[in-house]
Order: sequence, then structure tokens, then C-alpha cells
Amino acid sequence: MDLGIKGRKAIVNGGSAGMGKGSAFALAREGVDLVISARGEERLIKTCEEIQKETNVNITPITADHSTDEGREKILAACPNPDILVGTCTPPPVTNSYKDVSTSEWRQTLDVSLLSPVEFMKATIPGMVERKWGRVVNIGTGAAKTPTEIRILSGPPRAALVNYSVAVSKKVAKHNVVINNILPGMHHTASIEERYNKLAEENGTSYDEEIQKFVENWKIPAKKFGSQDDLGVFVAMFCSEQASYVIGQSLVIDGGIGNTTF
Repeated sequence: MDLGIKGRKAIVNGGSAGMGKGSAFALAREGVDLVISARGEERLIKTCEEIQKETNVNITPITADHSTDEGREKILAACPNPDILVGTCTPPPVTNSYKDVSTSEWRQTLDVSLLSPVEFMKATIPGMVERKWGRVVNIGTGAAKTPTEIRILSGPPRAALVNYSVAVSKKVAKHNVVINNILPGMHHTASIEERYNKLAEENGTSYDEEIQKFVENWKIPAKKFGSQDDLGVFVAMFCSEQASYVIGQSLVIDGGIGNTTF
């Protein structure tokens, strides 16, 4: 299926690994030129080389922290008029108790998970409106819809981002600027691999065994974690020409763990 976005330009923030990388790959396979940002230069360069080798699109790596004013300026200088904006970030740490979350941790996660994507949207959407074409996809978390204490640093800021995104989506839809959200559950990403490999070492088990324990304890109906590449395909679909009538939606991709009807 041709998504109709070949030759478009995209910013993918947090695109060196995990769901950001899966999204960047999916867009590149559709012929989209990319500006990919991440804080870690080595992994970013490696990812860009990997995507470029397979797809032969134009890719610009930008080493920057997109939660800072300086980082945002650097990224937007490389691509001031993107057709597509995709944002994600390394998730904040798991919280065992709401009482243990400090004010500084709240400020940090708000900068990364809420204020940064809001600032990027404010900077790029007016140009999309003027050109009568644009796509924005914010990759959040299923915890924004299904709250849980262990994800309390992740869910509330991204729930606020969903609220903001949906409100703005209704304002700009008439200009063919489409804004949607993806709310993932547990996927095989770099941060997940780091966390569960560490658990496996502590417990004398394997990565796969630790993943399976989580699947069973949390009763994930799909009986597995998701793939970053499979999620990336849905990001590309939300960025497609065919998505022009999908406005302000939040697609949960969580293997069925969420316990809601809608």
C-alpha cells in the first residue's frame, strides 16, 4: 500500500532507539526524508547509517536534548518546515510508590514528556497550516489511559499531552493538518532490554524469562511484548495521505492489557 508520503520531510525526536527508531524506519521505507534527534551521538549515528543503508533516503542526525530550548532550536534549525512531526522519549523510571516521587523528578518528566512536544507543535504546526498539509504523531503511553502507580511519572504528563493534542487537532483539521497519538504498552525497546537484562542478572534468569514473568503477572492477553517495528508501521499510517479523516485519536497498542471498552 502506497501511503502517499514519499518525498515528505519528517522530524523524529528520540529516534535513535526503541519506538522512535521503529517509526523512523517505517517512514523511511515510505520514502520520507528524516531529521532524527537523540541525546546519545554514537547510537544515533549508528541508527541513521542503518536506516540510510536500507532505504537510501536523506537523513540528518542531530545530537540534542529536545527537552531544552537549546536542543529544540538545534533540531528546528535543521528542519524548520517539517511535513511530519513524530515525538517520543526514553520513559521515566518505574515508581514503586507515589510517595517516593520528588518534585525534581516531576519537573524533569514534565519537560521531556509534555512541554517539549507542546513547544515543537507550536513551532511547526503554523507552517503545516500555511502549506495545507501536516501530520503530527505523539508516542505516549498506555498509562495515559489506564493509570497505574508504577507508571505514575509517565502516565499523567502524557495524558495532559493527549488532551492538548486533541484540542489542537480540532482547530487545524480543516487545513489538512492531522494530529493523533499512539499509546503503547510493553514493547521490546532499548530501555526495556536494559531493565530486564539487569533483572535477569540479579535473579539468575534470562531476559526472556523475566519478560514472561511480567506477561503472566500483568495478564497480557497477547502473551508477549510488542515490537518497535510493528508500532512504527502504525505511526507511518497516521502520517499517511489516507489519514486525513482521522482526527485527534489515541490508538492504544498494548497487547490487550488495557481494561477499557473504548
